[in-house]
Amino acid sequence: MSDAILTVENLSKSYGEKELFSNISFGINAGQKTALIARNGTGKSTLLSILMGEQIPDGGKITFRNDIRVAYLPQNPTMNAAQTLDSYIYSSENKYLSTVSTYEKALKDIEKEHSKANEDALQHAINQMDATDAWSYENRIKEILFRLDIKDFDKPLGSFSGGERKKIALSKVLIDDTDLLILDEPTNHLDINMIEWLEEFLSKQSLSILMVTHDRYFLDKVCGDILELENGAMYHYRGTYDYYLEKRAERIATEKAEVEKAKNLYRTELDWMRRMPQARGTKSRARIDAFYELEEKAHRRFDERKAELSVKTERIGGKILEMYNITKSIGGKTLVDDFSYVCKKGEKIGIVGANGIGKSTLLNMITGKLRPDSGRIITGQTIQFGFYTQDGLAEKDDRRVVEIIRDVAEVIKLQDGKELSATQFLRHFGFDDTTQYNYYGNLSGGERRRLYLLKVLIANPNFLILDEPTNDLDIYTLEILERFLLSYQGCLMVVSHDRSFMDNIVDHLFVFEGNGKIRDFPGNYTQYLQKRNSEQREQTLQKKSEKPQYERKRTTVKPTYKQQQEYKTLTEELQRLEAEKKELEANLASPEGATAEQLAQWSERIGQVLAEIDEKELRWLELDEIVG
Repeated sequence: MSDAILTVENLSKSYGEKELFSNISFGINAGQKTALIARNGTGKSTLLSILMGEQIPDGGKITFRNDIRVAYLPQNPTMNAAQTLDSYIYSSENKYLSTVSTYEKALKDIEKEHSKANEDALQHAINQMDATDAWSYENRIKEILFRLDIKDFDKPLGSFSGGERKKIALSKVLIDDTDLLILDEPTNHLDINMIEWLEEFLSKQSLSILMVTHDRYFLDKVCGDILELENGAMYHYRGTYDYYLEKRAERIATEKAEVEKAKNLYRTELDWMRRMPQARGTKSRARIDAFYELEEKAHRRFDERKAELSVKTERIGGKILEMYNITKSIGGKTLVDDFSYVCKKGEKIGIVGANGIGKSTLLNMITGKLRPDSGRIITGQTIQFGFYTQDGLAEKDDRRVVEIIRDVAEVIKLQDGKELSATQFLRHFGFDDTTQYNYYGNLSGGERRRLYLLKVLIANPNFLILDEPTNDLDIYTLEILERFLLSYQGCLMVVSHDRSFMDNIVDHLFVFEGNGKIRDFPGNYTQYLQKRNSEQREQTLQKKSEKPQYERKRTTVKPTYKQQQEYKTLTEELQRLEAEKKELEANLASPEGATAEQLAQWSERIGQVLAEIDEKELRWLELDEIVG
């Protein structure tokens, strides 16, 4: 029996005269985790939508295995604005989810009114949880909702922001018991801690995944296969993103050689066609048909935009940006507390921290959109800010793309002294002639953000501030942006959840640690993560060593049923982790016959296991005092 749970054969789709893809075929096997890579506007989201039956292809066949359960996360989920978060999360045909939903409702009811009827309902719900063994599923739900910071369950969905609704939709597809997850940019609107949890969560699942993502670290951690949609064709690669780049370059080199060969033959056949326009024989007719196929191949173009965003920057003086003891609170919450820093010429600063912790607030104070409650911010006279915000570009829908760029500059001056017209510049970065004269209201979300980014960059700022510039950009555009920022002569502050992007760009980090505290870390994000994990491990070991060795006094508080179940689950998980740790230690102690890749995997995994043991032991000790 085939392992394929999804098979796509000869699928085609066009919009008007634009062909998105033609006769593409691929399959997804059980347990296979695949990333779909393509430039914005080339049909990747359309393909996912077709797979889910939301759009109809022009031709081809899609086959799901009969017993397959599929969950889909679109890039912009649609929801019933009046529906409460609680009812949305628990609305499913999944028997475990409905059992947990009944149990959660019974708990809420008995908290409101401790009646005989509510006691009986709770006991019945507990019996159902026991009968279906749904306790571990409840723990899964709680973990997902906690990690994604999903709360306010009684609020209607319409009261949440677009980013919050994307997280809510993601939590629902993760909670559902499915065989295949189809995800369109699942890391958008997640902070770095959430992304790191999500990649670990998905890596451990035995289900199949097909996802679109621009996050290269996330792609490498979760997926082992890559599908590339380019020029309407589909290409399959196995391995990491770097391996994909290597093999893609080899493929393009081979195809270029074939096109060059076709061009040489085309010249000969074109001469024959001109001399034999009236040929009617069978052989001649076959040769004529072959000529048109050869003509198409010989005129094939390769989309290799290796553009360098080397726009000229204004001269920057000695005084740049100075912050002295700035403090800011909003709604009673301290976001920045007594922070000081003096910026140096040419430095590139990354800003990281959880959502809502104050990153955007700091940027708004620097640019004068907000005033600090106390402290001083001094900006040098030569400084010209270019500020890319999460709010997006405020433009009228009836304005054309090229008009928006011409508002800033008719001619764009490059660092090397060359000049480009607005039309040439737009074409350089993926806005073809048709799109340039399209209306702003017709652009996709990714195209709007790319246009906004270009508008900020061509204004010749010498201090760039970018607040989440990577959302809705494809991988190719991200690489172009990285090359620009690496050669950028001015100062840079960038907020991004894309760890690969940050590692490639920044010199050091402002780390928002909570309660207004900002840590200046000398290094990129991966270096910070290693340092943070080391510090956390030392703190955990110190706490464990400080615990008294004598028997602890037991609390007289009676444990709840949920605490008993959590204590039981943690005990089992710790036993499993200890067994895995011993196995990994044995493998590393006797590595004969192991490959370098296996050794690297074992080394990485034992670190993860030790961190999990430390985390779960602390909670187990708390529960042990209660449950005993």
